[in-house]
Amino acid sequence: MTATIAALYRHPVKGFTPEALTDARLEADGWFPDDRLYAVEHGPSGFDPEAPVHLSKMKFAVLARDAALARVRTRYDAPSRTLTVEAQGRPTLTAALDQAEGRRAFADWLTDFLGEDAAGPLRILSAPGHRFMDSRRGHVSLLNLASVRDLEARVGRSLDPRRFRANVWVEGWPAWIEMEGAGREVRLGAAGLEGLKPIVRCAATHVDPDTGERDFDLVSALFTHYGHRDCGLYAAIRTGGPIAVGDAVEMMP
Repeated sequence: MTATIAALYRHPVKGFTPEALTDARLEADGWFPDDRLYAVEHGPSGFDPEAPVHLSKMKFAVLARDAALARVRTRYDAPSRTLTVEAQGRPTLTAALDQAEGRRAFADWLTDFLGEDAAGPLRILSAPGHRFMDSRRGHVSLLNLASVRDLEARVGRSLDPRRFRANVWVEGWPAWIEMEGAGREVRLGAAGLEGLKPIVRCAATHVDPDTGERDFDLVSALFTHYGHRDCGLYAAIRTGGPIAVGDAVEMMP
């Protein structure tokens, strides 16, 4: 069963702007490059950079709790570890996230942006070898565009695939084939992945990625029409290699 990579996205800061890529290099047992490197702690989370562990997304500033974050535009420069932050009516910030001063500046900018919605102190987090994924094991997320179109047809409205915040958009799979992907090999360009489990969706998908408005209860729609709340597939990288938009994708028997 063959298909192609329709788009590639990274999310350098958890909960913030998806950044489109034309290509990437996956490393065995690694993560999608520059994805979820940083997170914004929204009040004390208990995260210890010296002993990092997986924490609930609700410990951080994410769309599931802070829909207005969709109106913030971020751009990450990996070589310099510098983040540019913009929002309408706000001053543009350029912050070096590998420096304490830059992290404080980003936290202060966000605190001012969120206003009274900043329920607790904000702090920019990172740790060597750690990623702020929603899944403990799924280091890459795949989205089947045919499944999104099937859902669109059932609910009678368009749904921007960016709502799902996936790394790899796949074109050419039958709708919902990803629900059978656990334990199967997925060939992605020159890389080999292992499907782990379907992705359970949350309230982040309710947010329009441009306006920051909660305009559609996507999770309830999934359950109403399919009896589950899943869309997409988490995968682990077993064999590294380059991938690019247009490369073949194959889910093995």
